[in-house]
Amino acid sequence: MQHHFADAKQENETDDGDIDSKNVKKSAHVLFAMKEKVGALAEALKVFKKHNITLLHIESRSSKRFQNDYEFIVELSTKDGNIDKALDALRDTTHYMTVISRDHRSGSDTVPWFPSRIKDIDKFANHILSYGSELDSDHPGFKDEVYRARRKYFADIAFNYKYGQTIPRVEYTQQEIETWGTVFSKLTELYPTHACKEHNHIFPLMIENCGYRKDNIPQLEDVSNFLKGTMGIRVNMSVNNFCKGCTGFTLRPVAGLLSSRDFLAGLAFRVFHSTQYIRHSSKPLYTPEPDVCHELLGHAPLFADPSFAKFSQEIGLASLGAPDEYIEKLATCYWFTIEFGLCKQDGQLKAYGAGLLSSFGELQVFKFILRSVVLSDAMFRTMYGNICKIFHAN
Repeated sequence: MQHHFADAKQENETDDGDIDSKNVKKSAHVLFAMKEKVGALAEALKVFKKHNITLLHIESRSSKRFQNDYEFIVELSTKDGNIDKALDALRDTTHYMTVISRDHRSGSDTVPWFPSRIKDIDKFANHILSYGSELDSDHPGFKDEVYRARRKYFADIAFNYKYGQTIPRVEYTQQEIETWGTVFSKLTELYPTHACKEHNHIFPLMIENCGYRKDNIPQLEDVSNFLKGTMGIRVNMSVNNFCKGCTGFTLRPVAGLLSSRDFLAGLAFRVFHSTQYIRHSSKPLYTPEPDVCHELLGHAPLFADPSFAKFSQEIGLASLGAPDEYIEKLATCYWFTIEFGLCKQDGQLKAYGAGLLSSFGELQVFKFILRSVVLSDAMFRTMYGNICKIFHAN
């Protein structure tokens, strides 16, 4: 069964074990407004100097709390100096102060760091739980050295990717294409009767514009351009062109599993972290983790639907700066909707969850999968409204 992020227990155990932990810039951000007097900012800077704190970045902006006043945002290195004493001293000279840090568990008044612009995703995109050829012993490809080498190749592509770059095009092997073809053929037999109408509405456009076919694995760059509306979309006359221009969602290659917090933060900017590797050829209808079949057949089509894209983004927006217990609730909501959700259309159960839409076996029997959520249109609207009200209020 596939999922895109670790559960809360895994996250807590692996925060210091990321593959890139030796190279990640350790820092925290402090937002504060000084009590008004001449030389107030200079005094704040002296505090950092006294406690041997290295400033990585500083900027000012108009205060959002006090009219005709300013607040400052300072990025501090957490590698050297005494951060706690510096912040205690600074707190005595400020109207207000907020600490924003990825190490948010270190203090009860610390807000979890979150990206404030799409480029900030580069800061956590490689904070993954496993890398390349690191496979569990029960993985179908565990003993296949060729497969492990390919996995590392795909992971390296993602690891070196930065925002704004073109996603490198992959030349898939014949064996990989045949594996894709098996999955593609099986699933497309079931879509007309088992998939929700939105998925079936969009899928022909993916075939027409993104190279979806049995003998070709689509490139992430092509699908991403289609979703964000930067390619000229060809529309078959039999298909409504409601997604012309699409939704602004983009795909970003990822080298492994992200934490729930980081994965959801990407959705806030309509960025979906997507794998490029494919499942092992010995079991084409099974994968223990998300692969390119899951991403492109299960997830990508519905990101072209405006309502689904908005719902996905709202879950991401609700996660920004949220405490850990809210992240767990949001991840659960994501799991039972975007991953394994069912809906009722014209009196029939239909699948809209990517875990179902990309799994031949589960799509066949989804009506008997009691753990999936069945949502009527009214229930969906109610849940969507609650997410907006409850999580944004906090």
